[in-house]
Amino acid sequence: MLVQSVIDAVFPRQCATCDATVDAVGALCGPCWRDTPFILGLGCDTCGAPLPGDDDRPVTCDDCLYIARPWSRGRSALLYSDRGRQVVLSIKHGDRLDLVPGAGTWMARRAQGLVRHDSLVVPVPAHWSRTLARRYNQAAELGGALARALDLPHAPTALVRTRRTQVQDGKTLASRFSDLEGCMTVHPKHGGVLRGRAVLLVDDVMTSGATLAAAAEAALAGGAARVDVVTLARAVKDP
Repeated sequence: MLVQSVIDAVFPRQCATCDATVDAVGALCGPCWRDTPFILGLGCDTCGAPLPGDDDRPVTCDDCLYIARPWSRGRSALLYSDRGRQVVLSIKHGDRLDLVPGAGTWMARRAQGLVRHDSLVVPVPAHWSRTLARRYNQAAELGGALARALDLPHAPTALVRTRRTQVQDGKTLASRFSDLEGCMTVHPKHGGVLRGRAVLLVDDVMTSGATLAAAAEAALAGGAARVDVVTLARAVKDP
């Protein structure tokens, strides 16, 4: 406790998206909390995208009506825009792993309704070359934080990416799904933990859903009883 007090005195804890001092690592100051696009209220039951209205029944967005999803239900904590995008990119490319515990808590709040007695948290795998270059897999970091927040087991090596795929930015929907098809499978040694389990599949952001679809299909092929998805952020089209 004394050591932490000294550290805090020398290096005050800063807001996740600005320089304001906050009480906890990865927390947001009041103004940034107000300006961060949390997804609250009604959302698509399949992908977590926010929807207008206050219907208390499961509702599906247009994208999920058009695109077949291999998973059952989905939730996201933030919109992938403005400060939400800033948080995601800070974790993914900025070495801001101090933001992960807070992000895991935000994800856990949205994912509460997906938790089952046999739930297992499984991150979307990164290709080994990307993990080597970045030094960590952001999905695995978020998965660990989510698992701790929900008191669930975490299986960061259950799935493996068998080939390095190209950056998907700017590609058509069909190209995204084609490029990612079959790029993941169960780990030959660690994949057995999936059998018969309800999997909470974790990634940092969902755009088209192609990456999550490839991972969900791999988990189901590996014996998972069902797959639900949880992402830190959801990219949506401008209205």
